[in-house]
This record gives sequence, structure tokens and C-alpha cells, in this order.
Amino acid sequence: MPSAEVVLCTVLNAPCLGKNRKMLLISFPYIPNQSTLSALNTKILRTKHRALRAIHYLWPMKSIYTILLLILSNIFMTLAWYGHLHFKKISWLSSLGLIGIVLVSWGLAFFEYIFQVPANRIGFEENGGPFNLFELKIIQEVITLSVFTFFALYVFRTEKLQWNYIAGFVCMVLAVFFVFKKW
Repeated sequence: MPSAEVVLCTVLNAPCLGKNRKMLLISFPYIPNQSTLSALNTKILRTKHRALRAIHYLWPMKSIYTILLLILSNIFMTLAWYGHLHFKKISWLSSLGLIGIVLVSWGLAFFEYIFQVPANRIGFEENGGPFNLFELKIIQEVITLSVFTFFALYVFRTEKLQWNYIAGFVCMVLAVFFVFKKW
């Protein structure tokens, strides 16, 4: 007759090595009968199903959270990198020297990192997210170009959208396709 450890490991489909072995022996010091095993197996399957369902719903949310945080991050990044070029239009900022402009830009970049670091941690697959490093980077670049284009056209109003800018953006979208396509 098999021990409780072997029976339970078979039901759980788990290896009985190391710390798990001690835990199983402490948790189930007796040999369960067939009805107990059946009930246990049903409960385990329900738990696995709930966990898989939670992961199924959580992955799209992690994708959405990652993208939203990256958009927020890029708003601050665009303001930090290019906003200072329009400080002359704001009276109290126009008198700042280079050091003052750098400090203001660093202050904005701080908020960029407040959103960017959690976005990458949430989205990275080794932290339970849906994206690998290359996918995170290409998403970041497309969001960066989108946010910058919006700011250049509608906030700064210094540029016109030309065909070669659109062609470059299409190339970035194609890059997203090639990075995310499973070959």
C-alpha cells in the first residue's frame, strides 16, 4: 500500500522533494481512502480552475495597467525632454538659466520614473506580466512616438505632420508586428 506522501503527490501531480516532502508528510500523516482522494482531487481541480481563470482575467489587466502607466510616464518624459523649449512662453520660467531648466526637467523626469518603473515591473513576464523585454521596449517606443506626436501637434503646435513622419510611424507599427509575431 502506498504512503500518504506518494498518493498525495500523485493527486497533486507534484514532485515530492525537499521542503514540499516535509510539508506533505506533516499535512497528511494518514493514507486517505478512495472517497477522500476523489473529494481532494475535485477540490484541487476547482482551485486550479479558479487560479487559471484569475490569471486569464489578470493578464489583460496587467497589459492595460502597463500601457496606461507607460503613457503617463511618456507624458512626463515629453514634458521633461521638450517642454523646457517652451519655457520662454511662461513668464516665471523664461528667466531661468540652464541650471534652473535642468532642475525643472529633472523634477518632471522624477514623475516619469514613478510611472515607468512600475509599468515595466507589472508588464515583465518574469514578474508575472505578459511581455518580455523586447516587447516592453517596442511598446515603449510606439507610445513615446504617439505621445510626442500628440504634444508636437496639439500642445506645442510647432510642427506639421508630414508624410515621412507618418512613414516612420508605420515602420514602428511594423516593428511591433514583427516583435509580437510568434514565428
